[in-house]
Amino acid sequence: MKKLLPIIGTFAFAGNVPLAEPNQAPVHHGNTLISPQMIEAIPAWHKYGELFLYLQTHWVKMIFLLVIIGVPAVFLVHYLIIGPKVFSHHGRKFLVFPSWQRVIHWIAALGFVFLVPTGIMIIYAKFFGGGTPVRFARYLHDIGAALFAVAVIPMFLMWLKEMLPRLWDIKWFMILGGYLSKEKKEIPASKFNAGQKMWYWFATLGGIVMIITGVMMYFQDFDIALLKNLNLHQIDLLRIAVIVHLLLAIAITALFFTHLYMSIFAIKGSLQSMIDGCKSEDELKHLHSIFYKKIIKEGKDKELAEKCEK
Repeated sequence: MKKLLPIIGTFAFAGNVPLAEPNQAPVHHGNTLISPQMIEAIPAWHKYGELFLYLQTHWVKMIFLLVIIGVPAVFLVHYLIIGPKVFSHHGRKFLVFPSWQRVIHWIAALGFVFLVPTGIMIIYAKFFGGGTPVRFARYLHDIGAALFAVAVIPMFLMWLKEMLPRLWDIKWFMILGGYLSKEKKEIPASKFNAGQKMWYWFATLGGIVMIITGVMMYFQDFDIALLKNLNLHQIDLLRIAVIVHLLLAIAITALFFTHLYMSIFAIKGSLQSMIDGCKSEDELKHLHSIFYKKIIKEGKDKELAEKCEK
């Protein structure tokens, strides 16, 4: 009950505590964000300004901590108890990812390598000492965002058709892709399994939303006529942008860790397919059985195998 009191109190009294007095607002000519009108609007987001502050300063950091510690811990237990899946790489290999798809993927991947660690540093700026290291992290975060922005639309379009949900995805989720078993058996999945599809939709559509909200937070001072028509202040939109950005960051970070584990540790040699574009016949036959049967039926197996022999 004691743990619930702060939450109940937040809803009950949200907005009653002013964060600044209008007559104390700093005056910067040409900057409307910190005008007296904007300062007046700070406590009043439908009277939940305090709730916004509470979520941002307490819950988000706690949930992020659970993600960055809990998700790797779960995968460590999985690796120690069940172990990685091992497939033969001595037989035929099939070209699954053409070179142009791999280039786009690695640009996006490099963006994430910048975005995720620096995002964590920004959220826990006080822990990392603030100042120059965190300021440098923000610069790297912007570089990562730019790299991802270059790749996200091409990546979305090139895999859109193959990422659409199919009925067999339900069965994949029911057995969690067979990753909870040491048994090697055929798993219902086409070129991409249901887990990869979920990562795709969060990374692309969620990533686009994060780019938009990130731009809003970066520039901050903007004037949109629609806001006035809706009786909203810029600070209202910024609060929404921050909350959406942080919530998506939590989900995408968890899925990013999952993607790393699956591609580097959970399947031996899986990462190689995004380097040379080829997957072994044994791996495709078991983990992507629907895709494997399709290329065999359509007679594309010889052509795809020859491309991996060059």
